[in-house]
Amino acid sequence: MPLAIRPAPRLTARSFNFGDNSLSCGIGGPKWKGGFLLAYVNVPNDLSKIKSKLAFNLTKRQLICFGAAAVIGIPTYLFTRSAIGNMGAMLLMIVLMLPCFFFAMYERDGLPFEKVIKNIARATFLWPRTRPYKTQNFYAYLNDFEKSFLTHRKEATRIENKNSKTHKTPTRQSGKANKKGSR
Repeated sequence: MPLAIRPAPRLTARSFNFGDNSLSCGIGGPKWKGGFLLAYVNVPNDLSKIKSKLAFNLTKRQLICFGAAAVIGIPTYLFTRSAIGNMGAMLLMIVLMLPCFFFAMYERDGLPFEKVIKNIARATFLWPRTRPYKTQNFYAYLNDFEKSFLTHRKEATRIENKNSKTHKTPTRQSGKANKKGSR
């Protein structure tokens, strides 16, 4: 019985099971056009979060920190393995290189590790723990100004009255008083 050669089945969207969305390439799953899967790339909304890569898909900061870790760790291992053995030298190398790796890779809310530590130190040690809400009330300044103005005005009028009582100038008597006295 001769074997019949059948053509390969054409792959369509119905050929795949996307129940768990495992092959999702973006919003709404993969894009199909005319029965063919289209290339689809997600582009982040915030392009400022994309960092430029220099070599080995690493940023400049990561390259500098990894280089510093190598400069610190490799000589430490080479010079201490004869004294404390391979295992001890390796553990010492790891302990000395770990902070450099942490500085290179750790990032929280877009801030590098040293800025996060600086903010934590400021919040815990340098600034007071409780910061009461205080406002600069402009009306309180006006009220204080008004009180001081009124006290100065009262003082000025008191001094004026005192000076006017001690330095009385003779005044003319009214016409009625003169007529009474002349009778």
